Amino acid sequence: MAKVEVTKKACAVNPLKMSQPIGGALAFMGVQGCMPLLHGSQGCTSFGLVLFVRHFKEAIPLQTTAMSEVATVLGGLENVEEAIVNIAKRAKPEVIGICSTGVTETKGDDVDGYIQLVRQRHPELDHMGIVYVSTPDFKDAFQDGWEKAVAKLIEVFVPKNDGPVQRAPQRVNVLPGCHLTPGDIDELRDIIEAFGLEPAFLPDLSGSLDGHLPEDFTPTTLGGTSRETMAAMGSAAWTIAVGEQMRLAATTLEKRTGVPFVLFDRLTGLAPNDELMGFLARISGRPVPTKLKRQRGQLVDAMLDGHFHFGGKNIAVGAEPDLLYAIGSWLTEMGAHLQAAVTTTHSPVLEKLAIDEVLIGDLEDLEIRGKGADLLMTHSHGRQASERLGVPLFRLGLPNFDRLGAGHELTVGYRGTRTLIFTVGNMFIAQTHEPNPDTWRQSEEDVHHFGGEAERELVQLAPVA
Repeated sequence: MAKVEVTKKACAVNPLKMSQPIGGALAFMGVQGCMPLLHGSQGCTSFGLVLFVRHFKEAIPLQTTAMSEVATVLGGLENVEEAIVNIAKRAKPEVIGICSTGVTETKGDDVDGYIQLVRQRHPELDHMGIVYVSTPDFKDAFQDGWEKAVAKLIEVFVPKNDGPVQRAPQRVNVLPGCHLTPGDIDELRDIIEAFGLEPAFLPDLSGSLDGHLPEDFTPTTLGGTSRETMAAMGSAAWTIAVGEQMRLAATTLEKRTGVPFVLFDRLTGLAPNDELMGFLARISGRPVPTKLKRQRGQLVDAMLDGHFHFGGKNIAVGAEPDLLYAIGSWLTEMGAHLQAAVTTTHSPVLEKLAIDEVLIGDLEDLEIRGKGADLLMTHSHGRQASERLGVPLFRLGLPNFDRLGAGHELTVGYRGTRTLIFTVGNMFIAQTHEPNPDTWRQSEEDVHHFGGEAERELVQLAPVA
């Protein structure tokens, strides 16, 4: 059982953590026809916008209330109203998702009250959904903002069931954590549909940030979960939550609709995916499809092949709690040793990691604890630490801005775990010393004679007449 400690430093020297508002904004990007709006200064939004553009290599819809110093002191009602009206006129979104920031939270803006006033003044906006979530920068982290935004979407768009409801046994709600990529969501959809079930994801980044080319330009999100889909989530048979961070959203949905949920704290590795297959087979009444059995066999073979290269390796990991737990547990199962684990915020899963200490800190802490490791695993901001330590870097999580295909990385399911084994295992193989002719060529100084006998001199033989 790991002990969770918090760094004693006065400030983050090389930040690992990302803020709540951009976590909430990313969740809103998984809703169809949505425009995320940060209630704060332009700088707060610009940094988040640049980060997402560099990671996904896509156009990102993100707006700001552009709070100035004066507006911050006087209150942001005018800025919020102006932003909502302008976005409604120009972008015509179906949903506006508002996230607060540190500056407006410090001032104490009553954004819920602002939205009520805007509704009274502009009845022409009644058709448009407006969701507000409190996400101050100065506390918690990225996955907390995601968690709160998803729970708020459920509160706003999923109607409350006051009586018995006829449920569709084939329908399943899926609440993915922010550590799942659009590629992961696609993989989960394929797995669930293979059992004849109909999954509804909230949020669904696979529809909006999977890199497809749209037929027409739209200033809002390209795809994602529609309002109709969210409204129908109360009639599903089950909810599957992926990641401890989704417990709040799953509980909120269960309280509103009575839909029971099952939470998988990770879907990376053999055992958790076996549990998922068993659960899907039980609720669908169907056996595990042949293709998934074959994928399981391929994963077991990959584990057999890979454990020679993972065994005894020391690895330092820095990531959000759910991602750290999923990857750290999988590495331990492969025979590797967690040398260091640094994360961003508290979570119950951290104590389950196979390491003495998990530190809530920054990349400087990871660099100090990663000396002598065989591999460093964190996002792209860890590349300088990797160079200084001379330790290879496996880019993990968000942002991953100096490589292509970050949105299609796969870490869940049998196939995702197998891909991880091959990718990380190949990095270990690349570090192995390759013998060459110089390896076997020895100089005179390197020749040693054993047994205490002096080397005999060669005798030159004279020719006999």
